[in-house]
Amino acid sequence: MIGRKGTALACLLPAALLLALMLAFPAAAESVRAKKLVYDHADLLAEEEERALGSLAARLGAERETDFLIITLNGTGGPDIEAYVARFYDEEAPGYDRPHGNAAILAVDLAERDVFLAGFGKAETLLDSGRLDKIRGKITPLLSEGEFYEAFEKYLGLAHDYMGYRPGVNPDNILFKAWFQVAVSLVVAAVAVGVMAMNAGGRVTVNARTYLDERRSGVVGRSDVFTHKTVTKTKIEKPSSGGGSFGGGGGVTPGGRSFSSSRGKF
Repeated sequence: MIGRKGTALACLLPAALLLALMLAFPAAAESVRAKKLVYDHADLLAEEEERALGSLAARLGAERETDFLIITLNGTGGPDIEAYVARFYDEEAPGYDRPHGNAAILAVDLAERDVFLAGFGKAETLLDSGRLDKIRGKITPLLSEGEFYEAFEKYLGLAHDYMGYRPGVNPDNILFKAWFQVAVSLVVAAVAVGVMAMNAGGRVTVNARTYLDERRSGVVGRSDVFTHKTVTKTKIEKPSSGGGSFGGGGGVTPGGRSFSSSRGKF
């Protein structure tokens, strides 16, 4: 009897383990989905837009192991937008796998027309102030036009893409663009085919000197020698910055946590 009970128990263990895994994984997935990544305090988004952005932020953030957050405000209640985001990071403690971990934050204040981006943890390096400036420059026109959902969606896509490049590399370099690489490949292929087609017809041995009688030709060599050279210099004025563009920088939260940043108006 003991042998039969032991055998039955052994058969039930794999089934129980499988059931536990089936229950555990949905719970974990639900936990990930439940993480709040969009804080629409200014009510700029419809409910379905907020859900869609939260889902996109969770999916892209998982690929970069970084929390991508969006905050909209209609006034900060006192501090400027940079101080608000710094305090938010200290108090809310976002991070992909731990409190105060990897996070990228976009904050928009409708009252002051401020737009602010910050990178913490790994994002401080992979989304340095230069890259955050590029992202801000690309989403600001959409913000100015009131296309908030499109601007936030673009921010998420750009932040995700830029974090795929190693530090110090310009992610907007044309050499990294897929369409440019395809175009170069097509040009190289076309040149190769053209060279092979030209060589297939035999080599041409006739040139300009083939029928030239050098003893009777009246053509003589001639060259021009310039004895003076004049150089004209024109000063190129540097364009002035406009549109409330403050540019990138960095800072430290009240809790002593450093971050990269970019700030401007829209």
